[in-house]
Amino acid sequence: MTQVEKAIAFTALHKAGDPLVLFNIWDAGSAKTVAEAGAAAIATGSWSVAAAQGYPDGEKIPLELLLDIAKRIVDATTLPVSIDFEGGYAREPEALKANIAALIATGAVGLNFEDQIVGGDGLYGESEQAGRVAAVREAAEQAGVPLFINARTDLFLKEREPLKHKDLIDQALSRAKAYADAGASGFFVPGLSDPDLVAKVCAQSPLPVNVMRLGAMPPRADLGALGVSRISAGPGPYRDMIAHVSAQFIALS
Repeated sequence: MTQVEKAIAFTALHKAGDPLVLFNIWDAGSAKTVAEAGAAAIATGSWSVAAAQGYPDGEKIPLELLLDIAKRIVDATTLPVSIDFEGGYAREPEALKANIAALIATGAVGLNFEDQIVGGDGLYGESEQAGRVAAVREAAEQAGVPLFINARTDLFLKEREPLKHKDLIDQALSRAKAYADAGASGFFVPGLSDPDLVAKVCAQSPLPVNVMRLGAMPPRADLGALGVSRISAGPGPYRDMIAHVSAQFIALS
């Protein structure tokens, strides 16, 4: 498939009730492994990609290195590839557009794009982040690729007390609408795990909803019944792999 065809196919995989499962990988080798296991698409996790190269999360891995890794992943599989691009490595729209163009040039057909201020405090205001989403969409249109922009809100990750998440739902839905109007393709709510709240977001979001699989969350079929369109594994797979390597070393020592 061409890059455009992959982008179209990737978008079509997001179905409420029959969620796409993305087992977030970190390099070309893990991408090939997941593809051979039967994945429908490939997606990175920023934490895992950075850790695999010895960097902390939060855009600490150099942009050029990240782009090289993205290209290697794309070249290692025929599946659609989405890259966790954090905050886009820029704040202002023009610099952001240049970075998005470089990401698209790797062959990627989707990205995660978050609304927290990477390296700063809190979240971008709703209108500023919507403008940033619009810049990403403009860059994609200029490249001629229908990029899947998975607009992530960090509202629920920033509030670590799950009992307070219900108080953030209206704000999250307001952001979902603003991001949709700006050209986003999906809405990512990592940290939100309460089934009733997930169902409410799915019912009222104008975009397909992506959740991050947390330990106590229901299985795929149940999340599908809530209206979820996409399930991400997050950094879990990389952490499990590292724990296995450590255990194997200890067993041989």
